[in-house]
Amino acid sequence: MNPTRTALATATALVAVGALAACSSAGGGGSDGGPDAASATYTWWDPYPQHEGSSDWEQRAQQCGEDAGVTIERTAYDTTALTNQALLAAQEGTSPDIILLDNPAVSTLAETGMLTTVEELGLDTSAIDENLLDAGVIDGSAYGIPVGANTLSLYYNADILDAAGVDPASITDWETLTTALTKVDEAGHRGITFAGIGTEEGTFQFLPWFWGSGADLEQLDSPEAVAALELWTTWLDEGYAPNSVIGNSQNTVWEEFLTGDFAFAENGTWQVNSAAEADFATGIVQLPGRDGGVAPAPTGGEFIVAPVQSDDARYEVTRQIVECMTTPEGFVETANTFAYYIPPTAEGQEQLLVENPDLEPWVTAVQNAKGRTSDGLGTDYPLISEALWTAVQSALSGAESPQEALEAAQAAAEATTS
Repeated sequence: MNPTRTALATATALVAVGALAACSSAGGGGSDGGPDAASATYTWWDPYPQHEGSSDWEQRAQQCGEDAGVTIERTAYDTTALTNQALLAAQEGTSPDIILLDNPAVSTLAETGMLTTVEELGLDTSAIDENLLDAGVIDGSAYGIPVGANTLSLYYNADILDAAGVDPASITDWETLTTALTKVDEAGHRGITFAGIGTEEGTFQFLPWFWGSGADLEQLDSPEAVAALELWTTWLDEGYAPNSVIGNSQNTVWEEFLTGDFAFAENGTWQVNSAAEADFATGIVQLPGRDGGVAPAPTGGEFIVAPVQSDDARYEVTRQIVECMTTPEGFVETANTFAYYIPPTAEGQEQLLVENPDLEPWVTAVQNAKGRTSDGLGTDYPLISEALWTAVQSALSGAESPQEALEAAQAAAEATTS
């Protein structure tokens, strides 16, 4: 197994990425100490403090321990606190046996040398969708397995679209979406709301338009990138999007949508149940690419990873616990437990759709999704993301044109990344 390298000391500066981008959690907790190799207790950390000891999730973790013949000692942290605590524990030699970790942070931990690879654990990832596994691949090695994925799509208010004479099936690219917004506006309704906030959430929501234009995160000021930002600023200038998008979080976006005033809202899988309970009929259209097709949206969700242990004898049980979590049935159970995860395998997705056929649009969205670090950006991603959300803020506020804002972002990214 790889020894933990001194890069741990610098990695703590990079852990804030992605904490709110998918489905954020609140609260926290923790315990000290790593695993005792002589005991039948295995330590498990995850970012779900909202799921306490009596929850289905707690029982799911314990069942995987029981199946492996051990007891699970589970500790839940806030997402960002979890990554910080994992880095600290690795420095102190007290890492837990298993961590469920927000997917953009996998590269942060892996590049320190504190994680085992799935190959070292003897795990088979051949059935995992490559676009989802890629978020945990560093230099050709996978350092974890996604337990599920969530992503973004475009929710719509069916009542508003009916009143405006818009067929959701007609929305296939940027032009047809903007045409729909024009019709909605002419019918006296509000168009679209999204999160342009100056945090990772802002980048997360902008990426489908950025990637859907054909842009690449290694060249933030490309003509394609400029076109994506011009799309957002045009919607704002035309009144199709409210000024509030500049400060909107994803939660705020959803609150705006639930008022019934907006035709469209960009939001995630985690709002499925809320949408079903809305006071108006809702539906989903895929986020469109500039010239058609489904735009790749960023993946949210956690990976299950195994930190390096001083006692190699522990890895066999760790492998059994991970396998319990990553069978097709296990993926579906996780999806049903959280109600917003899509299994990362074709078999798991098929099983989920048998039970929940209404989730088919979300399965399609996840199949077309893309990991934020999967282009080999690794720990450079947080720096690039900050430059990008800063550009979005500048352009939406009118302080700079999209071209100027993205040129500044590219310069900032080049100055800060390796």
